[in-house]
Amino acid sequence: MNVQDPDQAQARRRLTSKELSVWRSLMDTTTELRRLLTAQLQEVDVSPGDYAVMLALSEAEGRSLRSSELADTIDWQRSRLSHHLGRMGRRGLIRREECLTDNRGAIIAITEEGMASFRRASAPHLRAVKHYFADALSEQQLDELGGVLASVQTHLAALESHSIARPKSS
Repeated sequence: MNVQDPDQAQARRRLTSKELSVWRSLMDTTTELRRLLTAQLQEVDVSPGDYAVMLALSEAEGRSLRSSELADTIDWQRSRLSHHLGRMGRRGLIRREECLTDNRGAIIAITEEGMASFRRASAPHLRAVKHYFADALSEQQLDELGGVLASVQTHLAALESHSIARPKSS
């Protein structure tokens, strides 16, 4: 019978120096990209949160979603979304409507003012994404990165479907 040394098994679960280096590079790069893209959006008086909400609503059928669907779409907690929607509502970017099928929920719709704000923000935002991100990569690198991200997403989905998304602590 081949009994593994617990220290050897634990060592295999630890990040290698290469894995850690690539992970840190990913974290540092995404942090810098977020900083640059946030600064660009703020030039047109839109926060990244505003943009995420307006993007989801602009893509939704009828330009509206139930608040719970919107929270799921942008992966926000409902309380965070509720506070943010209150601020967006006061600025006239969205409106809340009564949900006829569920009196606990609300329908969130983007207003014409919200659509105008979204359109004003989109062109410069997409130019910034191109400038800071896409222009740094060759066509081959874009393909490779797309494949890498798809692999990570597939891995995460598989872990989630097996309810083992969290690593065991030792």
